[in-house]
Formats: sequence, C-alpha cells, structure tokens
Amino acid sequence: MAIGSNEDGGTGAPSLGQLALQRTLSNASQIFGTVKAGSTSATATWMARYPDSTPLAQLNIPGTHDSATWNYDAKAQARLAPVAALAGATVYPWQAYRTQRRSMADALEAGVRFFDLRFAPDVTGVRLVFWHASGLLSETATLEDVLFGFFAWLDSHPTETVLLSLKIEDMTWGSQDPSSLVTQMQLYELLTGAAARRYILQASGVLGQLGAARGKAVVVRRFTLDKLPPEWDAALPGIHLPPSLWTKNSPAMELVYNRPLGLAAYIEDCYEAQAVPLTAGAQENIEEKVRVTTAHLDKAARAEHARALFITFASAERVYAAKPVTPDMMALGGPGMPTGGVNDQLAAYLREAKGKRLGILVLDFWNEPEDLVALILGL
Repeated sequence: MAIGSNEDGGTGAPSLGQLALQRTLSNASQIFGTVKAGSTSATATWMARYPDSTPLAQLNIPGTHDSATWNYDAKAQARLAPVAALAGATVYPWQAYRTQRRSMADALEAGVRFFDLRFAPDVTGVRLVFWHASGLLSETATLEDVLFGFFAWLDSHPTETVLLSLKIEDMTWGSQDPSSLVTQMQLYELLTGAAARRYILQASGVLGQLGAARGKAVVVRRFTLDKLPPEWDAALPGIHLPPSLWTKNSPAMELVYNRPLGLAAYIEDCYEAQAVPLTAGAQENIEEKVRVTTAHLDKAARAEHARALFITFASAERVYAAKPVTPDMMALGGPGMPTGGVNDQLAAYLREAKGKRLGILVLDFWNEPEDLVALILGL
C-alpha cells in the first residue's frame, strides 16, 4: 500500500487513521516532499542485502546536509518574509541557505539514509519548524509532521533504517533562546511518546546492529535537555553528540558518546575554509574543502578505525567572503573550473575507494553528479 493510500482492506473508504496520516503528510510535504506511489527502485531497499548482524557504524551511508532546504528559493523566501520579519531575523539572499534540490522523499528512494534536520520554534514559540540559520524554510511543516513522513516511509520499507540528526538551530531569531523549556519538553515528548516507541529505536548510547534498527529511525542527538532534570535527558533514545562539545568549523573532532563502552564519533564539519583568505575565490575554497574532506575519509578507511563511527560533512560555503561562495558554487563548481566542485572531485575519489569503509558521508546537492549516492553505496 502506498504511503497515504486510501485503501482500507476492501471498503474503498479511507479510515480515520488514514485520513489523519494523509493530512499530516500533506502538512509535511513542503519539507519532506511526497513519496511517489509504486516506486520500486533497488536503492530504496539497499539495506536488505546486509545481514542483521551488521553494525551500523560499519556501513557506508549517504547523507544530506541541511536536508530541509530543497524547496527554498526566491519565491519561498518572499512568501515567508513577513513571518521572518516578525521574528526579527536578518535574512540573506536565498542562495546562501539552499543546499539541496531534491526532497527528503526523493533522497530516501535514492538510498540516502542520514538526514540533517535543523529546527527551532516558530514566531509564536509554540511549534517546532524548520530553519537554516536565520532562514525560515516553512511555516506549515512541523518537526512532528516530518517525523511521521519518515515513519510512514519506514512502514513500507521494513528492511531499512534512517539516521536522523536532530539539531536545534541556534542562529534563528534575535536574542531569544531557541532551546527553551517549552522546546525541550516538546522534544522529550516527540522522542519518547507512543509513535516514537514504535518507530524510533529506543536504545540509548549505542548505534547497534542493523537488525534491531530495521523499520525504525535512529536518533543522532545534537541537543541537550539542560532545562529539564538530568534523568529526562538520559532517557532519550539514540546517541548524544552534545552541542557544547561540538567544535564549530572543525576539520576533525572526536566526541565520546558512550564513555563506559569507549564509543566515540569522529566528525569532520569544516564548513568554511579558514586557511583560505577571505579574498580568495571559489576555486581555492573548493580545493581546501576537498583536501579536508578526503583526509577525513582516508582516516575513516584505516584498519584501526574499522569499528568507529565516522561522519564526514562534504558541505561548505563562504558566503561572507569578498566574493561570496554559496553552497551550490562549492558543491558544483562553475565556469572556468575544469575539475568541478566538491561533488565532482569527491566522485573521482570514491571511484578509487572501492572496498573501503568510509562511514557516513553528508552531502550538499546529493544528486549532482547523478551517480554520487550510487558510488557511496557501491564501495
């Protein structure tokens, strides 16, 4: 049965539960996208070929950075401008915020299994909606709506799992704290409620094996419930990568997420090339980002790190440079760049990396070049 299908076992009339799901998925569509009925692509079920005993940390997993930005363009920015103005947000040209062109639903079908979800309260302070820094991406789709999009997709793809990186965006509006008590209460309820107990792997502090995660989401938590009792924070599922320990713009960091078991995540998140002067152009910034990214992938491939979790962000920008370099320029290059952007050079690297474990590779514009995700899955 397709996601949101009207079928109810024979009567032809949708049940109340189906109607409610359809409405939720409709609300989510500006951010999640729409799953095409009858899709049977092999990449939609690529995890089926791996045994249940496979540790998630040992898989090569394609990911998307700022996954919610695919639908953000000049028209969306203009439509949302009055709301953003109420928030007092300083909004830059839309190209500074957009890092994707295809929806989360499309990415799932193509084989992407790691999603970078960034959210904060709306202007009322009541609902959790999607932002990229000061750019409001939708006033309709809430975090809960989009989670249900993933849950519905997992229902129809029970061999798969998705890793959801959840981050409270801290550069949204004014001096107000986006991680308020209300926000933290909402997150606790979302991740421990009835739907979460069914669709989110409730293990804490470990990624574990694929078998336990099939048909479920695994949370990569980039927030801390510091306004609630410590036991509430400890009760949340997934692995915890605290924002207080996440070094901004780091080419290589190590975050311990389970000290008793000695489990750590090795992360590259160098989104602005500090070694390159602000007067440099796109080519120099691209070259530095490729160098940092491939160095981290080389480290992930070493035998001594075979069981460790590696997350490598291939995403970058330099929008504050003298000649602004937007995410699409970094990822895709442009005229006069024979070696292309980060993505083309990364594709060339991946073609020579057959047989290596590289971990989670987080991309901007994941479908450009069109075989980029396939190269990761084919390692």
